[in-house]
Amino acid sequence: MEQKEIKKVVRERYGSIAREEGSCCTPAVSCCKSTGIEEEISKRIGYGDDELNSVPQGANLGLGCGNPLAMASLKEGETVLDLGSGAGFDCFLAANKVGKKGKVIGVDMTPEMLDRARENARKGNYTNVEFRLGEIENIPAADNSVDVVISNCVINLAPDKSRVFKEAFRVLTPNGRLIVSDIVLLKELPESIRDSIEAYIGCIAGATKKDEYLKTIKNAGFKDVQILEETSFPVEFLSNDPVGKAIIEKFKMPLEALEEISESYISVRLQARK
Repeated sequence: MEQKEIKKVVRERYGSIAREEGSCCTPAVSCCKSTGIEEEISKRIGYGDDELNSVPQGANLGLGCGNPLAMASLKEGETVLDLGSGAGFDCFLAANKVGKKGKVIGVDMTPEMLDRARENARKGNYTNVEFRLGEIENIPAADNSVDVVISNCVINLAPDKSRVFKEAFRVLTPNGRLIVSDIVLLKELPESIRDSIEAYIGCIAGATKKDEYLKTIKNAGFKDVQILEETSFPVEFLSNDPVGKAIIEKFKMPLEALEEISESYISVRLQARK
């Protein structure tokens, strides 16, 4: 798949999700628009009730694969930038931690997501959160301007991950932190799955092997790169997810093959420092 094609389809699919017309990316039990499913997904990947209850309704679309803020140790007054901010869920959680003296910047390439995020910010009266249209390979932020960069199950969708991490390094202040939750591979996927646009939107085909992912972060200039947590997903997560169902139906996939795929990837939460 060409990079332009990937970005076009990703933008269209996530625009559909923002309009509550589509399915979600995360290996989940159901689609994002179902009542209560977003909270169930989020609890499974590490969010607490207090976090879920502290954000505007409609901010949590159940699109993550972990909780990048769980060990971010955000401090009052810090500036945080969220790569692929969606409807603003992690941005609002970060804003609650950095306080009025701090600032949170969400970056997303999907206009519909930005519209939804800005409306959520208005509903929640968040004056310390700003949402910007842009691609994470070309972050719309100045050099050395943010203390913490976070991202949740988005970098795997970027065709040029090396560029993403170099951009994250650029915008961070000296000693700034990178905190990411994402999908990585433990072994190569079958070629048919790697070439499937359904699998790409489902955060699977776009993923790289764990060692390669960590090496890309180090090559961007980051130090102290370490994985904080690894989480595997049961096969039923993929088989019940709408994206997973699309893959199964397209390739007439037996359960054994599905099990093999589910054993090929994990969610990781990692941190690094500039």
